[in-house]
Amino acid sequence: MSNSSFEDGKLMAVIGDEDTCVGFLLGGIGEINEERQPNFMVVEKDTSAAAIDKCFKRFVAREDIAIIMINQIYADMIRDTIDKHLLPVPTVLEIPSKQQAYDVHKDSILKRARGILQPVARRR
Repeated sequence: MSNSSFEDGKLMAVIGDEDTCVGFLLGGIGEINEERQPNFMVVEKDTSAAAIDKCFKRFVAREDIAIIMINQIYADMIRDTIDKHLLPVPTVLEIPSKQQAYDVHKDSILKRARGILQPVARRR
């Protein structure tokens, strides 16, 4: 893990199960900022929705994070917080997990896109 995120640009963050986090970490996204906070959270069976919510809000507040990837099963646990996040950066991407198939109808980005595109479709 590097300690030079400020010099290297924006980061991706991950909130997910162990397999998801390990996969992204092996891909090289692991980073620890100056406050010794990692850009990932491994969610265990006993992890509370409050802990996930706190981590998500911490990632949103970090200026060095541009993309937050979260397993949809955990996004569902903090759906209100995710739906309230309307800024384009950091972008929140909901990704599938082994525990639950991806549901396109729950994805916050796709819900917003449908809301933007529906008025255009009605005008035709």
